[in-house]
Amino acid sequence: MKTQIVLPTYNEAQNIEAMTRQLLALPLDDVRVLIIDDASQDGTGRIADRLHEQHPERVAVIHRPGKLGLGTAYVTGFRWALERGADYIVQMDCDFSHSPDYIPRFVSKMNEYDVVVGSRYVPGGKLDPRWSGWRYLLSKWANSVWVHFILGTQVRDATAGFKCWNRHALERIPLNGVRSNGYVFQVEMAYLCEKLGMRVLEWPIYFEDRRIGKSKMTVPIKLEAAWRVVQIRLRYGALTHHAQVDYQREA
Repeated sequence: MKTQIVLPTYNEAQNIEAMTRQLLALPLDDVRVLIIDDASQDGTGRIADRLHEQHPERVAVIHRPGKLGLGTAYVTGFRWALERGADYIVQMDCDFSHSPDYIPRFVSKMNEYDVVVGSRYVPGGKLDPRWSGWRYLLSKWANSVWVHFILGTQVRDATAGFKCWNRHALERIPLNGVRSNGYVFQVEMAYLCEKLGMRVLEWPIYFEDRRIGKSKMTVPIKLEAAWRVVQIRLRYGALTHHAQVDYQREA
């Protein structure tokens, strides 16, 4: 079974090589990495090209002309993976806040679920203690109160960016209609999973703060995302299906 990892990057020169090598070393039969670089200014794209030259069958690179957004990067990567016959598609950050070690566990559940979500907010999930109290409260409020209240979702970590998809699940989602392009992209995809009645498993993860580099998540971005959640409800309407949302109690 082919597992395709989709890795959007913007100025991740200090992380991209170590991350790619850890992904290629995972104990899975057929792991491929797709790096989608948005014209990074720190040499990320050049490092990605070198990794492709070293592993031409396992590492692919898409260079985009500018910072076009997280949502469009993932949609591009999902389509690319589906066209090339991937069985499972993993989306994740490149800054090591999402540990590659969880991926084999996610893949092991693909026969039972449509999507496995690396969740910070189910029993066993943990946040880096370096998070400020304000950052924790804002994230917790967004997931437990705001998104749940506006959209009626069951998933506890609707903003999670670490997911493993079964190809059949992604084929059911009308990617052409997914309009969210920032971090609220994660919310829109979570909402569509439940609207389509998919089987969702939340797996507890330890969410580590980025090891190197500067976070791209700012307060204005978070406030914009809150308004975009309302737009998702207006665009799609109320949930009409009850998805099966479970959670793994032990990591």
